[in-house]
Amino acid sequence: MFENAVKRNIDISKVDTVIISHGHFDHGGALKKFLDVNSLAKIYVQKEAFEPHYSKTLFLKIPVGINSKLKSNRQIILLDGDYKIDDELSLFTVSKTNKFYSPANNALYDEKGKDTFRHEQNLIISENQAVLIMGCGHAGVVNIMEEAEKYRPYFCICGFHLFNPFTRKSVSKELLNGIATELQKYKDTEFYTCHCTGEKAFYYLSQHMNNIHYMSCGETVEI
Repeated sequence: MFENAVKRNIDISKVDTVIISHGHFDHGGALKKFLDVNSLAKIYVQKEAFEPHYSKTLFLKIPVGINSKLKSNRQIILLDGDYKIDDELSLFTVSKTNKFYSPANNALYDEKGKDTFRHEQNLIISENQAVLIMGCGHAGVVNIMEEAEKYRPYFCICGFHLFNPFTRKSVSKELLNGIATELQKYKDTEFYTCHCTGEKAFYYLSQHMNNIHYMSCGETVEI
């Protein structure tokens, strides 16, 4: 993140708002280093994000959480569900994960058992056009889009979590067909996906949707 910020001429020390999408190290693992160089930003995170989280592979239980010692930092704002930051920025959580839930989540746990992703939040930017920014979309892109429908997002920028990085496997074509069918309802939304969607799943979805695009690090979307 920090090397990329330098390349893009972004001064990390002047960032004033940070959203941590959920409590996994690939989304919040740089928090300590960020706090070392930034004493200005308000950092919004669901309170459950600092609880232990794990990935289980065969007989291994691998910690994938973020540093719980940072929870009490004065810049951290702990949230319990939906929250409106200002007129342009709103956060919402999703409790229903019943529609087209990805089995790529099955390896993820908290201390109580299978992860319910109560620590996951999504960002709505309301300006000229509403923009939905998800993290990994663990709750399921279909469920998240249903919750976000009231905002009528013109852009959805997100990962769909349809790829397991440990097994290197994508989800089934049956699940992808179901997701594509549901997302076809949002004809006015442009989907930009990356990260945990996986290229194989993306290419399959792109054959069924003409409003989905692949994003890579360093690319920009003009809103």
